[in-house]
Amino acid sequence: IELKSGILNILLKTGIVFIQVDLWLGLSYCDGKWNKVTVNKEGSVVSASMNELKEQTLEPHVQQLKVNSPTYIGGIPPEIQNLYKELGLEQGFGGCMKDVKFTRGAVVNLASVSSSAVRVNLDGCLSTDSAVNCRGNDSILVYRGKEQSVYESGLQPFTEYLYRVVALNEGGSVSSVWTHVRTREPVPQNVPTPSRVHSINGYSIEVTWDKPAGVIGVIEKYILKAYEEDGPNVPITSAELADTSMLTGILTGLHPFTNYAVTLTACTLAGCTESLHALNISTPQEAPEDVQSPTAISFPTFLLMSWNPPKTPNGIITQYTLYMNGVPIYFGNGTKYVVKDLAVFTPHQFLLTACTLAGCTNSSQVTLFTAQLPPSHVDAPVLTVLDSRTIYVQWKEPVEVNGILDRYIIYIANNEQNFTVWNVIYNSTDPLLDFTIQQLFPGTEYLIKLAACTGGGCTISENSRAITDESTPEGVPAPKAQSYSSDSFNISWTKPEYPNGIITSYGLYMDGVLMQNSSQLSCYGYGLAPWSLHSFRVQACTAKGCALGPLVEARTMEAPPEGTVDVFATVDGSKEVQLKWHAPNKPNGKLTYAVFVTGPFYADQ
Repeated sequence: IELKSGILNILLKTGIVFIQVDLWLGLSYCDGKWNKVTVNKEGSVVSASMNELKEQTLEPHVQQLKVNSPTYIGGIPPEIQNLYKELGLEQGFGGCMKDVKFTRGAVVNLASVSSSAVRVNLDGCLSTDSAVNCRGNDSILVYRGKEQSVYESGLQPFTEYLYRVVALNEGGSVSSVWTHVRTREPVPQNVPTPSRVHSINGYSIEVTWDKPAGVIGVIEKYILKAYEEDGPNVPITSAELADTSMLTGILTGLHPFTNYAVTLTACTLAGCTESLHALNISTPQEAPEDVQSPTAISFPTFLLMSWNPPKTPNGIITQYTLYMNGVPIYFGNGTKYVVKDLAVFTPHQFLLTACTLAGCTNSSQVTLFTAQLPPSHVDAPVLTVLDSRTIYVQWKEPVEVNGILDRYIIYIANNEQNFTVWNVIYNSTDPLLDFTIQQLFPGTEYLIKLAACTGGGCTISENSRAITDESTPEGVPAPKAQSYSSDSFNISWTKPEYPNGIITSYGLYMDGVLMQNSSQLSCYGYGLAPWSLHSFRVQACTAKGCALGPLVEARTMEAPPEGTVDVFATVDGSKEVQLKWHAPNKPNGKLTYAVFVTGPFYADQ
């Protein structure tokens, strides 16, 4: 059913039968009064009437009309219109309706039964002066010329206008059908300040306002906004209310114990306007939120407790209550408290309650420990010598740990350094009670002590003593042979680099023959030939065996040669003599020769 260009047009499709009824109205309905429109189907007759005008059509094959879908009044959604493009539907209805009634049933109250409404004012007509804007006889010439478009300004907002174009030439004129348009509404003016605000609780308020006066158009929605006083000019929270028939709304998301300025915003399709002034309100206090668990600086026998105010106090904190193991131990406004006379490294459960006038809130429970101390006593480790290079160390866990046992440390020192240098040979958090020390020196006395550590420090045991088994020496040095005469040597040496036990004797071999076996570190050899070559080697012995050092060679000092030098001379010419000689029987060193010649020499005249 459409009202188009002065014609009330009814299109009815049942099955494959298509019926159309057209009722010519002209501009008779544009008189500023109510017009009664009736559309009726009785059997094969479909009729339409407005006031005294009526038109009907007979169609024998028309079927019974059954309505089993939503009924749209004033327009249809685009998605529905796309399904029935053959109907050629125009834009939605612009105007007023009342007393809508179907054949069966009472008058329909559109405001109460409609499931949705888009850009509809359900409070009644906006004005009754539409007659002056749509009657053809009251039309005004807007444009005269040869252009095919014109822009008209100065119109009234949210008002319906009818336009038609008349084409003229010398032979006459022709007119278009009337086309109706409606100007858009303006933004609301003079939006009032909310008339009443009261708190529901610390987080929400109820706001009441009066309907804005003089709004031209349909109010689409109201918006409530709350600003913090002395805060940024940005709303803390807002609420959009699409049901414009309600003049009361709830604003949530506020903070307790806070001063707010509340404004009202009214919106049409053209835009929104906020009230110039605000209504102030202070939200009431509520119980605190985000109460933080207490913390502590731990000492062995007391805890220095402290806590921060709640992150969201929601009011004035009137009292804190501190609970230990479910028993209140402190009441007051302070944020520190010392809990005394506690046992070492003992757990305690703490909970903090913070209160305002509106109520109290508990923190989450937290377990705090007193501080650790070093273990009270650590027994000396038990040592077992496994061989010449290995000692097996065992120990017991301290009886009074005074905390969480964190690690064991083994210190070691030996007699080679006079037990003055202690080295850490084991440092582990493993809960083991034994350790094997390897790669030690044979025949060496060791002192070993154990440290047991907690978070409060370490306690060191007394020393335990052990001597590794002896072994043959290692690193026996080469002897140093020095000759100060042609027939003797002074030979000396040092201790082995690794004695591996107690050295029982040193043996000196010269030319493979043992010439001394004693505990001395030197030897004097004599009765040797001058410049004679000899080899020397040192042997060092422990109770487990002997080891030889490297071989060295040395010569005695030189002595004057012994014997005669036989010389043989051969004359090779008038000016040359060839000399030959034999070495002395005992050179006694590295020989060099000097030839002495006496007599007259030839001189070239």
